[in-house]
Amino acid sequence: MARAARSRWRFVPTLTAERRRLAGLLLALLLAVPQPALAEAEPAGVPQAALLVVPLTIEGANGRRHRYRVEVAGTPGQQAIGMMFRRSMAADEGMIFPMNPPREAAFWMRNTLIPLDLLFIGPDRRIIRIAAMAEPRSERMIPSGGKVIAVLELKGGEAARAGIRAGDRVRW
Repeated sequence: MARAARSRWRFVPTLTAERRRLAGLLLALLLAVPQPALAEAEPAGVPQAALLVVPLTIEGANGRRHRYRVEVAGTPGQQAIGMMFRRSMAADEGMIFPMNPPREAAFWMRNTLIPLDLLFIGPDRRIIRIAAMAEPRSERMIPSGGKVIAVLELKGGEAARAGIRAGDRVRW
């Protein structure tokens, strides 16, 4: 009995003209989605880890002290990432961005998923400005309003909750 010869060729379906038009239409629709709508999706990033953690105290004019454990974003790379991609933050935590030499600074909230209070610390280690409840994901620049030696980021609303004000002294 003879075996039937097997073909080395396989059937590969080809796109019909109608399917090509449909594929082109779908591609056109995907490309037509406005960029802001795409930007609303969760950013693809990972919070930075393993930063040095130091104690920090803010002393008010009334002598009341507020203690925090803050991460130090000491390098330009660490400062560029900052609090980006974090989904939560405890009330007693923060991140400090030392600046040497003192200089004017401006921050934005791109890829920052939670509201933050930004405390701008002058060369005398006193808070010169507080930007409260900075809007997550905003690209609006938040200026220091003068030369600073550091910027401290706390959980949004923490400055108001603790009664922290411009003029309070910061030690770390």
